[in-house]
Amino acid sequence: MRISDSKLIGEITALGVEHKADVSLAEKTSLGIGGTSDLLIVRRHETLPELVRLLKQAGVTHRFLGGGSNVLLPDGELPWVILQLARQEPDVRFEGNSVWVDCAVDLGRTVTTCAKHDLGGMEGLIGVPGTVGGALRMNAGAYGTQIGTFVREVRVYRAATGRIETLTGPEINFEYRHTSFAPDDIMLAVRLELPSKPYSEILQGIRICNEKRRASQPLNQKSAGCIFKNPPGGSAGRMIDELGLKGHSVGDARVSDCHANFFVNAGHASAADMLELIADVRRRVRERYGVELEEEVIVWKQS
Repeated sequence: MRISDSKLIGEITALGVEHKADVSLAEKTSLGIGGTSDLLIVRRHETLPELVRLLKQAGVTHRFLGGGSNVLLPDGELPWVILQLARQEPDVRFEGNSVWVDCAVDLGRTVTTCAKHDLGGMEGLIGVPGTVGGALRMNAGAYGTQIGTFVREVRVYRAATGRIETLTGPEINFEYRHTSFAPDDIMLAVRLELPSKPYSEILQGIRICNEKRRASQPLNQKSAGCIFKNPPGGSAGRMIDELGLKGHSVGDARVSDCHANFFVNAGHASAADMLELIADVRRRVRERYGVELEEEVIVWKQS
């Protein structure tokens, strides 16, 4: 979507929001897939309510894009203007065993920054791509660790009320790769409570997790991480692998040869290619195992 109203652009920029026209969103996602739209970079959290009010008043639809690491965007011109948060400063603030983290900060960087303050527990998340906000959105986890375990407060823009609110941990439901945040909530900052642990011990845990990732995941290819959630008591990757689907492709969308639950963009894959591959693999698993795989990747659908 394009913003062509010069008056609206002036009102937006007066809020300190940067307007970029006709941006290729494929460059903003780890899959390297996505169409084009205008991009609004929000530099001050407190301007969000007014920004959203201005867009609604002008009839401009919008969606929020975080780090772009667990998302599949449509091809062509998108029907929304895209909002993206800029990091606030300071982006990490320590208070004993608690740490306030800006949600636009890289998750891996957060793990290592906390480690340098002898705060651990999140070692398993070191290789999970994307931002802290994206990790909160899906309750990211790996190697027995989930970020929701450590969440005590979240500062969030709630589209339903048009206000910035602070939610406490008990007010948020964290489940396997799912949370109770509304789809149009925008996470701004989070307070994590982490256990004290010697830096050397944390570093060893990080090294072990990194070695496991390098041995089992296509880290040098464009992907969105795991495409499907694991079904209860099962493994999506194992079922796909047992069907002999590693290397199976639709156009340049391909099931990774390294990890069967990672689908990669092996060249110039389109969203249509990736969606067809997802549907085909899901159908084959359903026919063989009687299991309906649920997507872990967030698919933006035009409606």
